[in-house]
Amino acid sequence: MTRAAFACVILVLAATAGVAARGEDTSPPKVIVAAPVEQTVTRYFEAAGAAAAVNSVDLVARVQGFVQEITYVDGAFVKKGTPLFTIEPEPYSLKLEAAKLSVARARAALTLAETEFKRQAELMAKQSTSGSAYDRALAQLDDARSDLQSAQADEKAAEINLGYTKVNAPFDGIVTDRQVSLGQLVGADNQHPTVLAIIVQLDPIYVTFTVSELEVLQIRAYLARRGQDPRASLVGLPVDVGLLSETDNPHKGTLDYTAPFLNPTTKTLAARASLANGDRALLPGYSVRVRIPQWEEQALLVPDVALGSDQNGRYVLVINKDSVVEQRRVEQGQLIGNLRVIEKGLRKEDRVIVGGMHAIPGQKVDAELRSAPAAN
Repeated sequence: MTRAAFACVILVLAATAGVAARGEDTSPPKVIVAAPVEQTVTRYFEAAGAAAAVNSVDLVARVQGFVQEITYVDGAFVKKGTPLFTIEPEPYSLKLEAAKLSVARARAALTLAETEFKRQAELMAKQSTSGSAYDRALAQLDDARSDLQSAQADEKAAEINLGYTKVNAPFDGIVTDRQVSLGQLVGADNQHPTVLAIIVQLDPIYVTFTVSELEVLQIRAYLARRGQDPRASLVGLPVDVGLLSETDNPHKGTLDYTAPFLNPTTKTLAARASLANGDRALLPGYSVRVRIPQWEEQALLVPDVALGSDQNGRYVLVINKDSVVEQRRVEQGQLIGNLRVIEKGLRKEDRVIVGGMHAIPGQKVDAELRSAPAAN
């Protein structure tokens, strides 16, 4: 053996000894793989929406006067008909009494006019009176009837105005803090009524959202494929709603309105759902997520932890028949439990890396095949 060859052998042995001494493992990394789960999933329409009050009303002073009573606590829940404000009623009570007296006088005048007309009619039949006297009695009767009707209308108006001195809750709801003080003059400006407070109904509650033109067309196309009338109303479909702080959509309601036309500017269709809200979990103005089931179909799902992302989008790592790692670009769909629907880029025969040691594309691995659980 030459001196050079002998030196090479020594270097190789030394390198081998060094690797052994450091304890380095050159075996392929162990990974866990699973085939995509194939199962029926419900396809959902999803949108961003906002909660809105079914009823929200400014409580205004409809007559002029001084605030005499405020009979609720700011922010309290009140039932329909609960008295909230009293505007001094005495002036309006007096006007009502005066109107009733006017009605009584008009009714007495009508009785007198009826008696006189009856007498003139009897005389006219006997040709014992002139035609002008008969006509005069008839005109007085008509005037008396008109006066009574006018007096009765004034009485009704006075009664209504007296009722306006009591401001009651028009529906069950929460009343905001009062906007006026005791003794304050309200209702003086008929052009701008005095706002006393605001009452808001919280149960039920609306959730409003919009549907794009493309989504409307897709929904109609699906209905047509199923043999349904694509013009059929979707009102009554179940709607799931989630708050921004929630990971799911636990609030249940129904679709109760869709607009008959698209907004020409935004090219969207306005829609609305109604939800029970007894626990007041939703407040008007909240931003929410809206989800509506549309149809069911077969889909492939993988554990959500199996997906990675980079500047080019989402991907999964799969192993080929030679146990070499490959990167597969995918298009993800909805999350069901801990499984993610894969819309594009994956085949049902693929083996997806779902756990184990870190692996990189192009690397040979030692794969252990397991079954992924079905989505709940």
